[in-house]
Amino acid sequence: MTEQEVKDLLIKTNAIMDGHFLLTSGLHSPHYVEKFNVLQHPEYTQRLCEAMAEKFKDADIETVVGPVTGGVLLAHETGKALGTRAIFTERENGKMTFRRGFSLHEGERVLIVEDVVTTGGSIQEVIDVVKEHGGIPVAVSMLVDRSGGKAKFGDIPCTALLHMDVETYAPEECPLCKEGIPMTKRGRTGK
Repeated sequence: MTEQEVKDLLIKTNAIMDGHFLLTSGLHSPHYVEKFNVLQHPEYTQRLCEAMAEKFKDADIETVVGPVTGGVLLAHETGKALGTRAIFTERENGKMTFRRGFSLHEGERVLIVEDVVTTGGSIQEVIDVVKEHGGIPVAVSMLVDRSGGKAKFGDIPCTALLHMDVETYAPEECPLCKEGIPMTKRGRTGK
């Protein structure tokens, strides 16, 4: 899939939204990507994940790992496309970790997938968990990189199906707040 095809699909499913949003990172933005508006459609999720997998078909990936919540679906479908297993990380007492009996063997080659990235903090936590468990983070694949290219993970290659340059603001500097524009409830199309 081309970036334009990915963007068109996200627009078609109302996954790209406009308003005044509080992001998971704590930043504010006039745009939001509600990934579940597209991921609720299995056929679209499959197409997106096949496109993510295509870039790594010759990378000897053994396992695909994604963080809860959207990363679970992406890991599953990308792993399916690559013919590998798929597991996920989740938070326990505020710390990202493997649970549910998930583990990696020493030297296991891992592709890390994530839905929407603003700062890259969650991906870095997943990278750390993979390394702590003996895995080798081969690459990171994102559905949407909205970091403006700022999300970097050392020498680990990083790709995205869609790159978006979206303004983000610290709450105290947010022009939308200064204009008195109320927050848009995430997951809804209305303000």
